[in-house]
Amino acid sequence: MSQHKFNGSMGFFDHFDELRIRLMRCSIVFFIGFIACYFVAEPILSILRKPLFDVMPADQQKLYFTSLFENFMTHLKIAGYASLFLLSPYYFYQVWAFIAPGLYPRERKLVFPFVFAATLFFIGGASFAYFVLFPVGFKYFVSYGASTDVPLLTIDSYYGTCLKLLLLFGLAFELPVFICLLGFLGVIDAAFLREHRRNAILGITVMAALFAPPDAISMLILGIPLVLMYEMAIWVVQWMGMCREPKKD
Repeated sequence: MSQHKFNGSMGFFDHFDELRIRLMRCSIVFFIGFIACYFVAEPILSILRKPLFDVMPADQQKLYFTSLFENFMTHLKIAGYASLFLLSPYYFYQVWAFIAPGLYPRERKLVFPFVFAATLFFIGGASFAYFVLFPVGFKYFVSYGASTDVPLLTIDSYYGTCLKLLLLFGLAFELPVFICLLGFLGVIDAAFLREHRRNAILGITVMAALFAPPDAISMLILGIPLVLMYEMAIWVVQWMGMCREPKKD
């Protein structure tokens, strides 16, 4: 397996300063995106409440706020999350730029595949939550209980739950990207991943139980794709290992 180390010309405080610069750049870009997304927060809110309203009677399709600033603060929260998702390629690039000094020249060329894959799986995970989990989960919870039980959802609780689930699924779907990156760098191989398959499945199960909505269907919707992506990552890492092996004459 290949060994990596930070650039010898950079000391601890140089790396710390580099991290500070990267975080500052991300903060500036995030703030610019935040301002831009604030002016389109209402259409985003409309998109987010559609899965809920689709499973509610027409006369109950309302969200309530219980404090004076709740609606305004929700718009700010939406703008922040939208900036995070829409500008995610830039953030992933900054992550790569920070670790690049510790890589070999040939490995640094992986920047664009990494940014593309990380963004694709991040947005893909959020999309999976929106198009798969939300319709199933919302229908289950809205219809749960007796016919006299009527949902009275607040703006903060509903949109807060949606945003947390979108972010959770986006980050969870980064699992194969992270595994394949470690495999490309030679930190792990397919044999290591197969050996620790049970531990990985256990970890995925625990994460699904902790962060997914508290019902078996939602946990399965999160857990099964992650297990499948773990298995897919094993084959990708194995293929990369075969490509690195020197060809015999």
